[in-house]
Amino acid sequence: MPDLKTITIKRARKSLDAKEYSALELTDSYLEEIRKQDDKIHAYLEVWEKTAREEAKNADKTIERGESQPLTGIPIAVKDNILIEGRVASAASKILENYTASYDATVIKKLKEQGAVFLGRTNMDEFALGASTENSAFGPTKNPNDLSRVPGGTSGGSAAAVASGMALVALGSDTGGSVRQPSAFCGVAGLKPTYGSVSRFGLIAAASSLDQIGTIGKTVADAQALFNAIRGHDEKDSTSLPESSRSDLGNSKGRTFRIGVPRSLFANALAKDSSERFEQSLETLRVKGYEIVDIDLFANPQVPLAVYYIINPAEVSTNLARFDGIRYGLSIKAETIEEVYSKTRGAGFGPETRRRILVGTFVLSSGYADAYYRRAREVRELIRADFARALESVDAIVTPTTPGPAFKFGEKSDPVAMYFEDIFTVPVSLAGVPAISVPSGTVVREGVSLPIGFQIIGTHGSEELLFAVGKDAERV
Repeated sequence: MPDLKTITIKRARKSLDAKEYSALELTDSYLEEIRKQDDKIHAYLEVWEKTAREEAKNADKTIERGESQPLTGIPIAVKDNILIEGRVASAASKILENYTASYDATVIKKLKEQGAVFLGRTNMDEFALGASTENSAFGPTKNPNDLSRVPGGTSGGSAAAVASGMALVALGSDTGGSVRQPSAFCGVAGLKPTYGSVSRFGLIAAASSLDQIGTIGKTVADAQALFNAIRGHDEKDSTSLPESSRSDLGNSKGRTFRIGVPRSLFANALAKDSSERFEQSLETLRVKGYEIVDIDLFANPQVPLAVYYIINPAEVSTNLARFDGIRYGLSIKAETIEEVYSKTRGAGFGPETRRRILVGTFVLSSGYADAYYRRAREVRELIRADFARALESVDAIVTPTTPGPAFKFGEKSDPVAMYFEDIFTVPVSLAGVPAISVPSGTVVREGVSLPIGFQIIGTHGSEELLFAVGKDAERV
């Protein structure tokens, strides 16, 4: 059997179709790896061993008939906020601990049509609110590179599963960096697609104008293969983009691509070794023929972060209002309806979720909505315009994915310090443009080599360009 920490979709596809090993044997290898490792990493909340083996057997029959597709028999992990019919989808929250999905998310339906194998649901920050996967109601996930450190969040379980060889690829969701940041911390590739390019139907909503299902793989090519399987217009999602929205920039062979570097965005935010790794990644691109130019992006790099932490809580408070102990999920009995609400939400929501609900309710309240929420929406349009202006002069923009490598558990107990971990990723989400984090080498902390990421940002629909640049830049 192949080395599960290095095998890619391309190599697995070739070996499966050549009958070097079966999809069942490949799946069993991953299930065994989960049994060996997950007690200490806790990437999974539930492993679907029985059905995974059944799906693998069906994939083998498809391969035998010569009808395999790119992801037939490929073992995939799924973040716990993506619905699979008949499966628990808890969003890592006590309030949905026993909720069973009644339908498939569109992305799951697409993967089932390809004959993919679903290994299990992965841990996450509750309702995709956090940056470390410390906010799960079912305990934190640990970073495979150093068990004393976080894997990042909110898709920490998915990133850790791929990095540790417990899944070939994984689905995550990215609201303000929740695919890119854990991918950087764990040393894998993570894509946040253009908002609307992948259906959100069947994704448990946190902040609806920001949430986007993304892909995680050991390499850019793996993240690309999974994205190609799930992308596309969906009539069930009102925010879904038409197929015509795609860009063909990535297919422009023979031309020199211009890469913009907004140094003022991160000039004082990086440690020396992190800055050196970033410059090495730039040099890698320069040697391969890219033109590297400095650009201006935001007058104040902290403004997008402030805007995000107004809009995100506002949308969270609206979306989570449905969890009231009456219709579905956890329900705690009480004498009055108000007590049912308060007791159910008090027991069902964790501290970070409650914090964002309170902040969101405040910024939407009468007398404050104009001062905070509506002003934040206006500034969001300026951020979108800044990206559009910058991307008129360059083909892509690059930044570090995070200010540094994975931090230790409890190190960012101050919520504001935790929010600053998103400073390079949230502007992308506010603008709705695509971005990918690729491995950019390692830095040493306390004698341990820790991965860091290199973020590549493009204009709407330019995923193919990001994949092309990412393949040239990634250092695995």
